[in-house]
Amino acid sequence: MRKLRLLLGVCVLLALGVAGSSAFASPPGSATCSGGAIASGTYNGLTVTGSCGFVPGAVITVNGNLVVAPGAALNDHAASTATVNVSGNVLVGEGAVLGLGTYNPFAPHNSSVGGNIIANEPLSLYLSFLRVHGNLISNGGGGGVTGGFRNFPTKDDTIDGNLIIHGWTGGWIGVIRVHVGGNLIFDHNRSVINGLVTPPVPGVVDSDSSEIMTNVVGGNLICIGNTPAAQVNPDDGGQPNVVAGRKIGECAGL
Repeated sequence: MRKLRLLLGVCVLLALGVAGSSAFASPPGSATCSGGAIASGTYNGLTVTGSCGFVPGAVITVNGNLVVAPGAALNDHAASTATVNVSGNVLVGEGAVLGLGTYNPFAPHNSSVGGNIIANEPLSLYLSFLRVHGNLISNGGGGGVTGGFRNFPTKDDTIDGNLIIHGWTGGWIGVIRVHVGGNLIFDHNRSVINGLVTPPVPGVVDSDSSEIMTNVVGGNLICIGNTPAAQVNPDDGGQPNVVAGRKIGECAGL
């Protein structure tokens, strides 16, 4: 357990250090979107400071990093069918929303990130049918008990490194049909539906949340301190996870 706590601490510090405020300065020659739709093209770095989407069907290459600044939103709910390839890292700031890939099963599924996705206190991430060659790390965030209601779906992705989701509080959250080359760590996430109830009612949770199922994990699967506890939900078609390493905590039986 000491090694696990150390690993979680290092991951949180990494998220805080890399996705801190100084990371959101635009490099020379990069593009900035403060609102509207981003068209096909090649961009030498891309920073989003407002509410932006992608032109449907666009093919976009980002040579460098993609940055979603604090409070900004890019492709909310992964609504666009654009193909987006980022050679560097994707950095997501506090209260920001990122959508990459698409939840449309009939759309092209060729979007990728060459580096890492690191989100520090995001409002939510919507990631589906996305290839990440590095790690996916999300630390904290969400709408909380009384903030804006959001879900946090991570589905049908391939993560070559580690997948870590730590300390998010919001609506439904889960990891489904994801291939993870390293470890999958899902800890201290809390589902609340109080954002849909006026006035808020303490303790109301989505019993379907924390679905960790039908994943293939090359390392360890670790689930600790989640509300509700991590689960496989057969009513949603969930299957047990295939794990090369150990299943630890709430995921020991999953």
